[in-house]
Amino acid sequence: MIPAISGFEALTCLGDAEQTFQALCRGESGVSPLQRDTEQLGVDYAYEITADFQGRRASRWLARVVQGAVKAAGIDPAATRVAVVVGTGLRELPDAEWWWVDGDSMNLPDLHFGAAVRSVLPEAIEVLTISNACAASGYALALGADMLAAGEADAVVVAGCDSVTDSMLAVMGRGSPVRSTSVRPFDTQREGVLLGEGAVAVVLEPQERLARDGRPVLALLHGVGLTCDAFHETAPHPPGIAQCMREAHQRAGISPAEIDLVLAHGTGTALNDPAEADALAEVFGPAIGQALVTGIKGAIGHTSGGAALMALVVAVQAIRDGIVPAVLGLAEPIPEAGPLGLVCGAAVESRPQLAQVDAFGFGGVNVVALVGAAS
Repeated sequence: MIPAISGFEALTCLGDAEQTFQALCRGESGVSPLQRDTEQLGVDYAYEITADFQGRRASRWLARVVQGAVKAAGIDPAATRVAVVVGTGLRELPDAEWWWVDGDSMNLPDLHFGAAVRSVLPEAIEVLTISNACAASGYALALGADMLAAGEADAVVVAGCDSVTDSMLAVMGRGSPVRSTSVRPFDTQREGVLLGEGAVAVVLEPQERLARDGRPVLALLHGVGLTCDAFHETAPHPPGIAQCMREAHQRAGISPAEIDLVLAHGTGTALNDPAEADALAEVFGPAIGQALVTGIKGAIGHTSGGAALMALVVAVQAIRDGIVPAVLGLAEPIPEAGPLGLVCGAAVESRPQLAQVDAFGFGGVNVVALVGAAS
């Protein structure tokens, strides 16, 4: 069964899903100075959401996008078995930080987002939280597709969310020799990654259900590949990434030559960018230059657990609108990225029919998804 995407919503530093996509196409960046004391953190910038969301920010963003995605899909939750799978890297870590530093109250179940989801979707038959680094929402996507195929739900809302936290900022600050001012994927002058934040949700349903109800199919999820090579705590491993790509292609029954667009993980780090470029070149072979390659972290930062779904939504929008945003911050590609069809400078008009979405996390937790046009 090939699941259909019937609705989606997102919230980033650039706005909601549509506002974010339009800003990406215009080449706008959401990076800004951190709204906190940065002296001990070692980081001065991030891609933060500055709107009035106070306390349990990730939960509030998650509730908003889940509600928006369900509304966009046209689902009646009272008459539909809706399950929710949330992928996150940090969960509501700020709650734990405030508890540790200031003695604020902390309700442990709130770390897992069940209450947040049910605040807007009380009819949900199940709410699961997956926390496995920057591939989390991609793993949630695979689980959601499996649940749908097994008949465990009529529809699955797959989501991802994370907020910027002091502890994660400090980890980044101590792991980078320079203080980055922006994310520059695949660029020779890249300084490293910066955190972004927000939430994203995508609704998966069987195609026949949408046909029966007369609701539109926005895109098709052809397959998701998962690997965990456990090569290193933080360093990516090109063979593990390549294997994940091959698994996605095999599950979807497609060849690399059929892929028109790649949404790269593209973190702007010393190790990730060449590793991803090498894996793409190996797997795609002679077809490597045929697909356009872009990435969104230069505009919205690294959104941690939500990164995979953020890129997937952009892929769906690019297929829908016939325009592919450029890689913001990319001026001079690294040698390893030379064979890639990188979109530089400005968005390009294109009509991709099949897109690959990459996301790789610490510990070699890798996910690759293939999404295509409804037709």
